[in-house]
Amino acid sequence: MNTRTTSPSTTAVLDSPDRSPVSVSPAPVPDAAAPARRPACHPSTHRDAGGWTPACAMHRLLPGRGVAVLLRGGRQAALFLLTDGSLHAVGNIDPSAGAAVMSRGIVGDRGGEATVASPLLKEVYSLTDGRCLNVPGLTLPVHPVRVEDGVIHVGPAGADSPGI
Repeated sequence: MNTRTTSPSTTAVLDSPDRSPVSVSPAPVPDAAAPARRPACHPSTHRDAGGWTPACAMHRLLPGRGVAVLLRGGRQAALFLLTDGSLHAVGNIDPSAGAAVMSRGIVGDRGGEATVASPLLKEVYSLTDGRCLNVPGLTLPVHPVRVEDGVIHVGPAGADSPGI
């Protein structure tokens, strides 16, 4: 490829059929005062007395992607919004590797059962009950999830209503 730049980000000649110069504009600098586009969820510093942790606003989640939530006592959950609109939370610590990576897992399904695959060793876990589908004996804790006034709350593992 023949690429030449005459000055930083102003004019360039690319390897095109007519060899005409192409004007290249510098990348726009984000306005510090403008709101960020879909900023990442972050755990709130507020924890309620019932063991539920407010995680983030519902509209900030992307379907098929997970976010990590810091729970009471320093535990972590991986929160997922699926493409069907359901919410699921499981433990964020990969039982095989011991790393806090499950929120970065690959969401899918096996026979209609919502799953997440560990990004490290690719074990597949049910988002409904936390059991590993390809390695017997491995499980993720399942956390209940609720939405109040557009804010997602994650409860302690083992409580009722694991997913909505």
